[in-house]
Amino acid sequence: MLHARPSDVSLVSHTGRWYFPIALIARLPFAMMVVGVLTLVVASRDSVALGGVNSAFVGIGSAIFGPMVGAAADRFGQRAVLVPVGLANAALLGAFPFVVQGTAPDLAVLAMSFLIGASAPQVAPMSRTRLVAIVRQRMAPDRREKVLGGTMAYESAADEVVFIVGPFLVGLLATAIAPWVAVAGASALTFVFVTAFALHPTGKLVVRGATEAAQAPARQLLDPRLVVVVVGILGVGLFFGSTLTSLTAFMEVHGESSQAGLLYGLMGFGSAGLALGSALFPRAFGLGWRWLVFGLVLLGGSVAFALADSVLAVGIVLAVLGFGIGPTLVTQYSLGSARSPVGRSATTMTILGSAVIVGQSLASAVVGDVAERAGTPTAMLFPALSAAVVVLAAVANLVMERRAATR
Repeated sequence: MLHARPSDVSLVSHTGRWYFPIALIARLPFAMMVVGVLTLVVASRDSVALGGVNSAFVGIGSAIFGPMVGAAADRFGQRAVLVPVGLANAALLGAFPFVVQGTAPDLAVLAMSFLIGASAPQVAPMSRTRLVAIVRQRMAPDRREKVLGGTMAYESAADEVVFIVGPFLVGLLATAIAPWVAVAGASALTFVFVTAFALHPTGKLVVRGATEAAQAPARQLLDPRLVVVVVGILGVGLFFGSTLTSLTAFMEVHGESSQAGLLYGLMGFGSAGLALGSALFPRAFGLGWRWLVFGLVLLGGSVAFALADSVLAVGIVLAVLGFGIGPTLVTQYSLGSARSPVGRSATTMTILGSAVIVGQSLASAVVGDVAERAGTPTAMLFPALSAAVVVLAAVANLVMERRAATR
């Protein structure tokens, strides 16, 4: 049970020591789904195009139903929603290898992929919602801003880790054992850790806080200042998908496709480190300018990625790219939290989380097809296009902030 504690103790004291490990592992299957489905379908049905479409269907399912899951959690509480959704998702992931490797038609496989995305447990946004609620309800007013900044930094770093470790695990398991093992592993992780996350006492705190506050109209989710954040984080998802897919094509050309996941993981070091360190940025370095500055780092690195012609050069560029991703995500989630309509925090965070996986899914499908039709050099241009979306959204955000300040 989550007992009341003095407002001057640490966040870990309020959540309990097991909360963060459980929440970290529970979000891993979400990051494994798109690549796991893609890998299994390609291996079992011998069609890259079909695999790309299936990964896109995972993203479409998440995009349509993810915000509904978040809205239901805002209304009924996270525990009441996450337990049945998590169990359904675990069952679908467990059944998916049998459907793909059996005699079921391609349409049935696509339907399963859509349902997997639709039932994806939105652990990352719900974790953010819980922690923001704890900070706002339990922390002393003079500590809230600093703790909230550190919390958003940690959550973004955790997302960075799982969105890089997830594809790496899928590739490792598929190479070492079999492609179906990655999907089965995601099913097991969902069953155990998503259920544990759902039943953690912190979920009850959010229920209590959510029911006491008046809920803002749903139309406030279409506030342009919030929509621009969604567009920006969609660009990050596009970057993830296009980078991993084009990198895989690049490594296949160099005869080392099995090492694509290892190179992709190089982004995680700088990304997670600088994401955590972003809590130390001075207040004068505002969120809007952070988004633009680190978005430009992402864009510059992506241009260098497109021009790289050796494995060593690609590895160096990926390591540098990591420094742009982490702080960008921290900023976007922080802005999303600040602009969330009253009583719709879980909905807002779920929309942001879904935007990442939608971008990843669509980019994986499109860039994979481009790599087959137009070649690897063309496919390697897409990360730069994705980074351009991030930068343009950052510019639009600054313009909106200036107009709001003027008014």
